[in-house]
Amino acid sequence: MKKLFSVLCFCFAVTACTEEVGSEKWCEGMKEKPKGDWTANEAKDFTQHCLFKSKETE
Repeated sequence: MKKLFSVLCFCFAVTACTEEVGSEKWCEGMKEKPKGDWTANEAKDFTQHCLFKSKETE
């Protein structure tokens, strides 16, 4: 039971530290990340939110 609690706390801590997709901080982080390490979803989100800012995100 103690291991399960530890794993849940770790998962919560890791997900709480990630930036919101499309935020300025997230875009800056993606610019610094090597392009070869991007996933297809990250590339799509970067293009949509950082290069071509849609009116929904403004």
